[in-house]
Amino acid sequence: MLKAVGDFVHELGFADLPPEVVEQARRCLLDLVGVAITGHGTELSRIVRDFAAHNMAGDRRPASLWLDGRVVSPAGAALANAATIDAMDAHDGHRLSKGHAGAALLPATIATAEGSGTTIREVLTTLVVGYEVATRAGIALHASAEDYHSSGAWNSIGAAAVAARSLGLDRAASEHALGIAEYHGPRAPMMRGIGHPTMVKDSSGWGAHTGVSAALLAAEGFTGAPAQLIDSPSADSLWHDLGDRWLIMEQYFKRHPVCRWAHPAVDAMIELRREHHVEPEAIRVIEVDTFAPATTLLRGIPVTTEEAQYSLAFPVAAAAVHGAVLPSLVHRPDLADDRLRRLADGMLVRESPTMTAAFPALREADVTLVLADGRRISSGPTTACGDPEQPLSTSTLIEKFRAGARPVLGDDRAERLLAVLTAEQDLELAELTDQLCPPIG
Repeated sequence: MLKAVGDFVHELGFADLPPEVVEQARRCLLDLVGVAITGHGTELSRIVRDFAAHNMAGDRRPASLWLDGRVVSPAGAALANAATIDAMDAHDGHRLSKGHAGAALLPATIATAEGSGTTIREVLTTLVVGYEVATRAGIALHASAEDYHSSGAWNSIGAAAVAARSLGLDRAASEHALGIAEYHGPRAPMMRGIGHPTMVKDSSGWGAHTGVSAALLAAEGFTGAPAQLIDSPSADSLWHDLGDRWLIMEQYFKRHPVCRWAHPAVDAMIELRREHHVEPEAIRVIEVDTFAPATTLLRGIPVTTEEAQYSLAFPVAAAAVHGAVLPSLVHRPDLADDRLRRLADGMLVRESPTMTAAFPALREADVTLVLADGRRISSGPTTACGDPEQPLSTSTLIEKFRAGARPVLGDDRAERLLAVLTAEQDLELAELTDQLCPPIG
C-alpha cells in the first residue's frame, strides 16, 4: 500500500481531478490564506516568525515568511506560516480526523515549491494530494491510538507527501519521507492543550516543519521506518480508494474563529437571537447541552486569544450580544463588555449522553435561553454550518476573506490577492507569493 500511495503522490495530475474537487481545492486555498492574514497579528505568529528568522537560515533553498518578507529555510517557512494559520482557529478541518490538514499542507506546499516556476494549478493538485494522504492518516491514527493526538501528529505525513512531490523525490525516497514524518510527527496530547489553552495549539506548525524536514532528509538519503498508518493491514480499508473517493470534499469550513466543538452552540445561539429577536438584556441564563468534549472547553471569560479560541461560553455569549463571533473580539477578549461577561460567567454547560455517543461523526448542541420574564426558548439539537451537509458557499468564504484581509492589508492589496486566489486561468505561483509574502505596510 505504501508504494501505491507513493504512486498517487507523484502521478496525480490536474486533469485527473473532477471539477468539484478542483473547486474545493480553490476554496481551501482561499480560506487558508485568509486565515493566515487574520492570524498574522497574533503574538504567536510574531514569536514563531522571529524564531524561524533567527534560527532557520535559508541560504541553500530560500523560502519566504508570509506578510513578513524575511527569507528562511523551507522547514522554517513551513513552521512559521503554518503556525500563523493555526494562530487563529478559523481554518478548515475534518470530523473523523478530529483536526486540521490544510494548516500544515499549504505552508509545506508553498515552502517547497517557491521559486521553482510552478503554477497555481500544480499547487492545487499538490494540495489535493496532501488532503487525501493527511486526512486518511488522521483517521487511521485515531482508530489505532488510545489517546487523542493533535493534528501535527498526522498532518506531518501529508506535509511530507506534498514536499516529496514538490521536491521531485523518487518513489523510494518518498516512502522514506512518509515514514520519517510519521516517526517524528508531534503526537501531542490534544486534550492537554484544550484544557490549558496556550500557544502550543494543535501543533500544525511542527507538523508542517516535520513533514518538510522529512522530505529534505529523505532527499539526502536519510531512511525511515515504513509509515504504519499507511502500510498496515488494519489501515488498508482507508487507502484502497485513493483517487476514487475524495476526502477533500468532506472538509468543513468555519464561520467563527474558535474551536469547532463550540460552533454548534454558537450557531444555535445566533439562530435563536435572529428568530426570537432576543436582546442580551432579556436573557437571564444561557444553558447549553452538548457532547462531552465540548464541555471541556474554557468557561467564563478568557484572558488570552488562545483561551478565547478554546472557549465555549465566550463565543456563545458573544453571539448572544453581537449576533456573531467577531475576530477582533477573539483576538482581544479583554474588550468584552459587561453584557457578554455576565452571560459567559453565568452559562450552564451540560453533557448530553446522546450527543456524546454520536460524536465525532455528528456534533450537536441544544441551547436554551432562560429569559427574565420566566420563559424558556430552546434551539433543539443543532449542527454547525460549514459541514459538507450544510456547506458554506464560495461567496460566503470570499466575504470571510475580505472581512479578515482588508483591515490588515488594506482594500487594494486584499483585492489583488483575492483576484489571484480566485482566478480561473492558470497563473504562476509567483503571482501569489508576490502578493502574500511582502511585509505589511
